[in-house]
Amino acid sequence: MTTGPTPTTTSVPTPARAPDPDGERLRRWRLVLGGDQADGTGCALSGRDAAMDATLAALYGKGDKPPTGRERSAGLGASAPSVARWLGDIRGYFPSSVVQVMQRDAIDRLGLASLLLEPEMLAAVEADVHLVGTLLSLNKAMPETTRETARAVVRKVVDDLEKRLATRTRATLTGALDRSARVSRPRHRDIDWNRTVAANLKHYLPEYRTVVPERLVGYGRAARSVKKEVVLCIDQSGSMAASVVYASVFGAVLASMRSISTRLVVFDTAVVDLTDQLDDPVDVLFGTQLGGGTDINRALAYCQSQITRPAETVVVLISDLYEGGIRDEMLRRVAAMKASGVQFVTLLALSDEGAPAYDREHAAALAALGAPAFACTPDLFPEVMAAALEKRPLPIPDTV
Repeated sequence: MTTGPTPTTTSVPTPARAPDPDGERLRRWRLVLGGDQADGTGCALSGRDAAMDATLAALYGKGDKPPTGRERSAGLGASAPSVARWLGDIRGYFPSSVVQVMQRDAIDRLGLASLLLEPEMLAAVEADVHLVGTLLSLNKAMPETTRETARAVVRKVVDDLEKRLATRTRATLTGALDRSARVSRPRHRDIDWNRTVAANLKHYLPEYRTVVPERLVGYGRAARSVKKEVVLCIDQSGSMAASVVYASVFGAVLASMRSISTRLVVFDTAVVDLTDQLDDPVDVLFGTQLGGGTDINRALAYCQSQITRPAETVVVLISDLYEGGIRDEMLRRVAAMKASGVQFVTLLALSDEGAPAYDREHAAALAALGAPAFACTPDLFPEVMAAALEKRPLPIPDTV
């Protein structure tokens, strides 16, 4: 029997399945809604999606209503091991920014702040500004076994903030200090042409259509001696936690600049001067006591007593302006400082979240004195300080 050549077969690849946008949309809605048995979506979860849903259910499942059979029923309870496992899970399923939000929600919704006093818990959390604020509010209740772990967490956040903010802040403020020192015989590269032209308009020659600059105005170069003084006056009430963290970092950066003498004062109903700890912002933060009342007038009275060169001083009040002291006297102090030449800046917050609840009547009264109150992000703060040092209008955000 003769056999012919074996016929060859060509395998045809299976075409790739086109993505199903409707299915992906249902999957996302299912994760958001969290309905049991694919309630309302017709989409069942499995594998990684089911595990993600369980971590969401542990935090958001019960809400503020009594649980029913058709709602998520998981929870974290008060068990440190279960919370630590949950913290590890969310770090595996979600990006860092989402993890930080979920941690804040867990602390607020489930009352887990006390668990942060355990070193094992602190080792599991994602460190951020808000976690630092929570730790600082627990500072006085923190046992010694937890304190060093807490300091390590705070140190990590502070170091990250300094890396992000320090270089730009120093560069911006060094330029502002240079420009604030005007000289009449500048080098060519240091000539301030706008001011030079304005100062020599009377020497305009029509036939040549030019100005003869008989007097040059230029930028000086900031010397190593102290040129400006900055007083950071920080409200340490509980709502200002993130602002306290950022202000402490900026205070340390300013204190590292030889041309700026920096003083850092925190207050509630008492006033504490933490200037001698500015070389380490972690020490500054652990020297604060978040919570308590507010006496802005007393704090400003202390700051006013420390001013020796008002024309070269910038006072930055960081507060939501809920005054528990003497309102009229507070406003008189601000007016007196401004009349003496002090540049006065009022920040309702120094954080990424925008303005918190604040006393609008006090904010309006300060604005009438020429000290408008506005929220400031950390990225904008160097520009605000530069404008204050140069005595020019502040870059107030459009949202004010």
